[in-house]
Amino acid sequence: MRTTIRIDDDLYRAVKEEAARTARTVGELIEDAVRQALRRGSVEGGDLPELPVHLGSGLMPGVDLDDSKALRTLMDEGVGVDALR
Repeated sequence: MRTTIRIDDDLYRAVKEEAARTARTVGELIEDAVRQALRRGSVEGGDLPELPVHLGSGLMPGVDLDDSKALRTLMDEGVGVDALR
């Protein structure tokens, strides 16, 4: 189907560059973008994907999930994970 849309000039230039870089047409890129947006919309309104579960031995020593300030401080220290075990 043929249609007319209004699109920001800078965005169009970026799409045109990406089309040339990937040897595709502007129309193909726009179609793919719309398909992806529609798929995301169906996930947001429907069932959520299953989240990964990582089994382990629990929290690292000194970590208190109820103390957000301490957690931020611990993360900002730059101490490697192995050093906290």
